[in-house]
Amino acid sequence: MAVLVITGTNTEVGKTVATAAVAAAALAAGRTVAVLKPAQTGVLPGERGDADEAARLAGAVTTLELARFPEPLAPATAARRAGLAPVRPHEVADAAAKLATEHDLVLVEGAGGLLVRFDDAGGTLADTARRLAAPVLVVAAAGLGTLNSTELTTRELRARDLGCAGLVIGSWPADPGLAARCNLADLPEVTGAPLLGAVPAGSGSLAPAAFRAAAAGWLAPRLHGTWDVAAFTAQQAP
Repeated sequence: MAVLVITGTNTEVGKTVATAAVAAAALAAGRTVAVLKPAQTGVLPGERGDADEAARLAGAVTTLELARFPEPLAPATAARRAGLAPVRPHEVADAAAKLATEHDLVLVEGAGGLLVRFDDAGGTLADTARRLAAPVLVVAAAGLGTLNSTELTTRELRARDLGCAGLVIGSWPADPGLAARCNLADLPEVTGAPLLGAVPAGSGSLAPAAFRAAAAGWLAPRLHGTWDVAAFTAQQAP
């Protein structure tokens, strides 16, 4: 798995922190890692973007951002409103493929969900994954409503003949409610994809050293971690 595409089921589901955790666990396992952010929106020049934040938390990763647009909108809309050239799926795929010649693992972090548009031609992160023949890791919310959005995302992956690497809950609450605890069993059931981790809420606020020390414990062995899904699910059972 030289390239792993990471998408969310929506915005604000913990995708960047989950990306950082995957990077940190891979680094701890001795792999070289790059984080590619195709389009950063809602961030001004000189401000810290998602790839920068992943590197701050994870450690010695290579970062690459292909485009930056100031307004917090879908990349295609943000590019159009800024009068700037959009990012296109083939450009993202080419950049990821080049990074993969120099790193053991390249993490391509999308913007929002799988079908958020990069350009006015309708290019998406899904198109990039297809060009790369890369699996897609889906970062999902923990609580009520996540079953629908996560199942829709994985259905779209199957419809496009794209592989789903699995699911990671991007922000697992310290005091999970009934819906979140039930979702641990229901998410794999409705999606047909394995649950590969649960990142504790607030992890992005940890000091980098503490984040790196803990990251492997949030992720399953498939992502270079030590997290045991069966034990975690049993512990959280309603």
